[in-house]
Amino acid sequence: MEEEVSVGEWIVTFIIFSIPIIGFIMLFVWAFGDNTKPSKRNWARAMLISIVGLFLLAILWNFLVFGGVFYGFNSSVNV
Repeated sequence: MEEEVSVGEWIVTFIIFSIPIIGFIMLFVWAFGDNTKPSKRNWARAMLISIVGLFLLAILWNFLVFGGVFYGFNSSVNV
């Protein structure tokens, strides 16, 4: 039977996660560490996947928006 993560431990986890850079590094520690409880490990892996997915969507969005702006600017300049 797996050990549960207590409410207090989750609160500390969220506080650590909210610290810039340190929180991101800790996600890797929790996701791939051997001493992490399974529920926290799964949460950390899901957060990493979500962060990567949102980062890729942001890059795609910027290419679409700024690509359209530059295309429109270039087509109006070359008239």
